[in-house]
Amino acid sequence: MRWQGRRESENVEDRRDEGGPGDDGGGGFGSPFPGGGGGGFQIPMGQGGGVGIIGLIIIAGIALLLGVDPRAILSGGGEEMPGGRHIQLPNDPRERSVSAEDDSMKKFVSVVLGDTEDTWSKIFADKGQRYTPPRLVLFRDSIQSGCGVASSQMGPFYCPVNRKIYVDLAFYELLKRRFKAPGEFAQAYVIAHEVGHHIQNLQGRLDAAQRLQMAASGPERNAIQVRVELQADCYAGVWAKNTDRINKTLEPGDIEAALRAASAIGDDAIQKSTRGYAVPDSFTHGSSEQRVRWFKRGYDSGSMSDCDTFRADSL
Repeated sequence: MRWQGRRESENVEDRRDEGGPGDDGGGGFGSPFPGGGGGGFQIPMGQGGGVGIIGLIIIAGIALLLGVDPRAILSGGGEEMPGGRHIQLPNDPRERSVSAEDDSMKKFVSVVLGDTEDTWSKIFADKGQRYTPPRLVLFRDSIQSGCGVASSQMGPFYCPVNRKIYVDLAFYELLKRRFKAPGEFAQAYVIAHEVGHHIQNLQGRLDAAQRLQMAASGPERNAIQVRVELQADCYAGVWAKNTDRINKTLEPGDIEAALRAASAIGDDAIQKSTRGYAVPDSFTHGSSEQRVRWFKRGYDSGSMSDCDTFRADSL
């Protein structure tokens, strides 16, 4: 991937040295979902300062969308933090050692985010729309996000409440070593996928999915979430196609690296590696084959209109 010397995004917050959860800069953490977090939800408060009944309904809805127990949100998150998705990072310090590459990795992440800003701004402008980019937060071990207390073991995630992406750089070591998906563009794909969730948030797709999930059963909720995730993969493919068309970003092997990453973090691959077998009804992100297929669909066409997983008869 050609990225050296290119513009770095100014929307990166480096909070790796905070030494614990701390206070998120997206509007405080007086309630589970602060209203000042970039236009996110405001939880209605009941008498005495507690969360009111409407607030509880909103919390339940967000929990359904993000596939977690609502009690985890009310208790402050922990490892069941909403939005914490993908795969668990290892506890082995050898697999978390990225300190020697920290400065380079931060620069790389900043350039990739800047590229998504430029590319999606152009795509939106061509539609007569304005793109509002997300912010990306680098953290280590744990952090208090706009969606709860996030553990790095949850992997990268997007919080729709404050419109921020959270990344522990140790995830990339895991992607390279344990899941055999090395390469800079594999790393860029992870960011592009989370930016894809931001696009969905701007479109109102996440709200729509939340409403559908609130009326659905457990397996149906998971199936809806799979459509959410596969659309984000497709949007990552759209970004890849357009950034190469605009900026000549890609090098030989880059798309293959992204496809390896998509395959490595498919639900079936992760479940088989951790428990020895896969349970399709429990999938929340899609199988390896599905993730690869929808990324390729976005890349092959370069058009957002080909990413409507919610209308697709077959995923």
